[in-house]
This record gives sequence, structure tokens and C-alpha cells, in this order.
Amino acid sequence: MATIKPFRGLRPPKELVEQVESRPYDVLDSDEARAEAGDNEKSLYHIIKPEINFPEGTSEYDPRVYDEAARQFQKFQDNGWLVQDRDEHYYIYAQTIGESSLGGLQGAAGKTQYGLVIGAYVDDYMNGVIKKHELTRRDKEEDRMKHVRVNNANIEPVFFAYPDNAVLDALIMRYAATQPEYDFVAPIDGFRHRFWVISDEADIRTITEEFGKMPSLYIADGHHRSAAAALVGAEKARLNPNHRGDEEYNYFMAVAFQASQLTILDYNRVLKDLNGLSSEQFLDALRKCFTVQDKGTDIYRPQHLHEFSLYLDGHWFALTAKPGTYDDADPIGVLDVDISSRLILEDILQLGDLRSSKRIDFVGGLRGLAELKRRVDSGEMRAALALYPVSMQQIMDIADSGKIMPPKATWFEPKLRSGLVVHKLS
Repeated sequence: MATIKPFRGLRPPKELVEQVESRPYDVLDSDEARAEAGDNEKSLYHIIKPEINFPEGTSEYDPRVYDEAARQFQKFQDNGWLVQDRDEHYYIYAQTIGESSLGGLQGAAGKTQYGLVIGAYVDDYMNGVIKKHELTRRDKEEDRMKHVRVNNANIEPVFFAYPDNAVLDALIMRYAATQPEYDFVAPIDGFRHRFWVISDEADIRTITEEFGKMPSLYIADGHHRSAAAALVGAEKARLNPNHRGDEEYNYFMAVAFQASQLTILDYNRVLKDLNGLSSEQFLDALRKCFTVQDKGTDIYRPQHLHEFSLYLDGHWFALTAKPGTYDDADPIGVLDVDISSRLILEDILQLGDLRSSKRIDFVGGLRGLAELKRRVDSGEMRAALALYPVSMQQIMDIADSGKIMPPKATWFEPKLRSGLVVHKLS
């Protein structure tokens, strides 16, 4: 069963939150972070993308960059831009999709998802109570481990899902009816972000107890951050001769959302070539495993599982996988990302390893299908393939089975903002 705890969050004063908060470190590059931070010395990018404090071109993996992260983190505390709460709390973090949000979320304006900010137990990650569905790369883990070590803190949260829970839902809704501690609309994405502090001891006890009934928690997004945070915690336990098991480093910061509330967008593919085939030869090859329908020139979105949209030569085609080409009883075989990878990208296009192939690129669903059309019409790409979104239940089924999802299968939106709360490891 899942073990969690409240913690003494390190947070910006209410009047500074919009100057401090930022997008996550891994959704933008150094140049974008430098531009977004501008002349704002309070921007969290100075901690999570500290290479922006060096001349352009400085590697984010330069040892000086990690030291700069620690220097900046201390500066934020010394200047009162991040202040530690006196008592241990849980926190509620709500994200609402705004009218100005882009492409793939049109029609979802006003939808809100409510997350609980918790201290997740390192041993739960090590023992598989916290379940993953993606492979991690050791080099990326090591980068984040260095960042956690040098700051002795989880600066950014991990994104979890938990099985729907009526008790927690009622508790959260009670707080949602009150004035939040923070309430702002982020300028980049147009999403509204709100934040409440849970200080009532009975409510804190209820949250701990309800999570204690859950057999599993699920990493939705942030597998490398999860691995890094847990591995540093385990490392600290191993190196501490007086380790007791209740130290703060035994926990790492996560925002956990009810599974049914999460929005997972499609993760689409754009193709540089057709492996030497003409358009008609490519369509003929597809007909072996798919029913192919020409849908004309208007953008066509997949309507259900096992239907794909192909954009080729100015036309949209619906591709419906034929029975027998997939296995609905297999948590991996039922996935459209697996079907398209096997039957199109491997069998017909012979793309090889999708993680390294230069003949394919991936476009998150937030950009909308118009972005696929634009990249093909520009001549940059030869064709585009749009997929029906993976469901959270599919992800949980895969995690429960101990299997790993194919690459580039999920795109969660909205992304968590960083800087609303930080978890110190001591």
C-alpha cells in the first residue's frame, strides 16, 4: 500500500508567485528559458535551467552549471523569494484549461484537474508500489540526480495519477470552494493555476490514510525526475550510518491527480519519406492491414481506437486497422502506437529505432493537427500520421502488467508549473 507524508514546503510569497513560477525544465531549451526569464532575476529558470546565467552555448551539463543551481537556490531563500512553511502540509494544485489554450485542447476549455502535492515514499518507488510505464535513460537520470544532490531538494514535482477516490474528491472540492493561496493564468499556455494549503490536522490525517489504502500509484509524466529523486533518497539512506527511515530524504515531491481527471493528448508522427514508395504504392501497402478511406482536404481527426489519420498529398485519409492485426487482450497490443509502429513505421517504412531515426519526428497533440498539415505542406515532411489518444486506464493496465509503453506514446497537458512549492530533503 502507498505511503505518503506532508512536508514543509518552500514557497514564494503570494505577491511574487508569478515572477517565480516557470514551465518545467524539460519542455524548453536553454535559449527559450533565457528569453522567458529575460531580466527577471526571480524566475525559477535561474535554478532549473542555470546555464542561462552563463554565456550562450554553455553546456547544461557543465559542472559549473550545477553549482550555479545551488547558488541560485540559496539566493532565492536568502532574498525571501522562497520561504519555508513552519509546519508540514499537503497542498492542492488545480489546473484549468483556458479559452486561449492551443490546438489539441479546443473544446475542453473550463475543464479542471485537481492534484494533491505529497511527499511520495522512496521505498514505494524501489519496491514497485509506484509504477512506471516508460523506460528511462541513465544519462538523463544522472543529470537530474546531480541537480537534486547539489540543491538537496526536489525543486520540481513529479506528475502522478491515483485511482479515483470519493473521500479525497470530497475533501478537495471543499477546499476548491475557498479562496486559493495562489491564482494566476500562465502567459505561455493560457492555463489557470490555483493552489491551496492544507493545514487542518484531520484533513492531513485523512489524506495520509486514504493513500495508505491504495495498492499502487502511477507515474503519469516525469519518469526521469521520479527515478532521480528516488535514487538520491536511497543513496542518502545508504550513506547515512545513523539512518532511521523517517528522514525527509526518504520522500520526494509529487503532484498526484485522480486518474479520471487527467487529459492525455495524441502524440503524432511526421515522416520525412515513404521509403522509396510513391504515394499510390504506399496507400496500396497500407490496404493490406488497414481499410483506407479518402476524407478529402479538410482536417480529419481519428474518431476512435484503432483508427488513424494520414495526411498525404493534400488529402486526409482514415486508416482503420483490420481485425486480426491487433490484440485487444494484450495491454501493449491494444495500443494504437504499437499498431502503427509495427504495421506502418516498421513493416512498410522500415524506420528502425524510433528513438534515434532521423526520418521521423513527433508532434505533441497540443499543437493540433494543423501543425501536421503545415509541416507536410511546407515540404519539410512527406506525410503525417495522427493517432487516437491513449487513455489513462490503458497506461495503468500497462504499468500493472509490468510492461513498458512504446516510445512517444503519451502527451499530458496541462504541464505542471514549477516553483509553486519546493521540497527540501533535510
